[in-house]
Amino acid sequence: MVRRQQMGSPVSELLGVCMVAIILLYGGSLVLTGQGDLSAAGFITYIGIFSQIMRPAKALTDAFTNIHNGIAAGERVLQLIDEKNQVADKPDAKVIQSFENSIKFEQVGFAYEEKQVLKDINLDIQKGQTLALVGPSGGGKSTLVDLIPRFMDPTSGTVKIDGQDLRDLDQESLRQLIGVVNQESILFNDTIFNNIAFANESATKEQVIQAAKIANAHDFIMGTELGYLTNIGDRGSKLSGGQRQRICIARAVLKNPPIMLLDEATSALDTESERLVQESLYKLMENRTTVVIAHRLSTIQNADKIVVLEDGRIVEVGSHMELIGKNGLYKRLIDMQQFAEG
Repeated sequence: MVRRQQMGSPVSELLGVCMVAIILLYGGSLVLTGQGDLSAAGFITYIGIFSQIMRPAKALTDAFTNIHNGIAAGERVLQLIDEKNQVADKPDAKVIQSFENSIKFEQVGFAYEEKQVLKDINLDIQKGQTLALVGPSGGGKSTLVDLIPRFMDPTSGTVKIDGQDLRDLDQESLRQLIGVVNQESILFNDTIFNNIAFANESATKEQVIQAAKIANAHDFIMGTELGYLTNIGDRGSKLSGGQRQRICIARAVLKNPPIMLLDEATSALDTESERLVQESLYKLMENRTTVVIAHRLSTIQNADKIVVLEDGRIVEVGSHMELIGKNGLYKRLIDMQQFAEG
């Protein structure tokens, strides 16, 4: 389509010029020799009308291209609009108001079509506990965390919160209890204030400032041109990676959920930004149930429980010192990372 679109204009111009030249030569010779019935004035009028027809004729080729571009785009948009959400609430779904005891995985398995990602996961996360998930890439850590806010349902087994199957709960009320900080910052082309207050639309300026201070973001925000009213650009393009992450952490602090899911937010940052973001994360994790996906193992040594995943299975569970003593996969991962840093 692009080749036709680019070729359309020069080809039609060339053919038009050739046609006019032929008509001038042939028609002009007829007029000059007096062989035809057409007068000189009539012939010039004919040439003028013919040249005016060329423009709409060229527009037809452009219209053909635009129509097909529109059809292709329309098919893709309509396909997305017609997509059905595979995670649906039951007609009698219960609204959950609070988190009291624990999150339990019972014989949980999950597969993307034919590929089995999680196998026989049994896990108990108590309220107030910090649980870290570690292991090689592709082990199923992100998939396991995504089951908690019910971004997808397990293909086997059950995930329960306070003894209730997540599939029996209202999705919106469940997600009100959960805060998420991803590896990639999700920001909007708006002011810093609105990006932080996105988690709580009724938040006051004082609450937003307090959340930013906890997230180590207040100082750099006040250094911007308009402070909290500074526009950060599309996806936060006017900020550095560490600043974007601290804005996201401030948003999570303002929401103040009882459950936090952290997909290691420091792996792509420089050392100084990582230190500031890590301090913010430690403050965020205080007095709440936290599940952390850890790539840099030094950041989760104080976790209450460390779960090591490999090929979709739990291979080790324990504290940092317990797992070091077992001399298994966790110990190898620690040694490899220390060697790489050295």
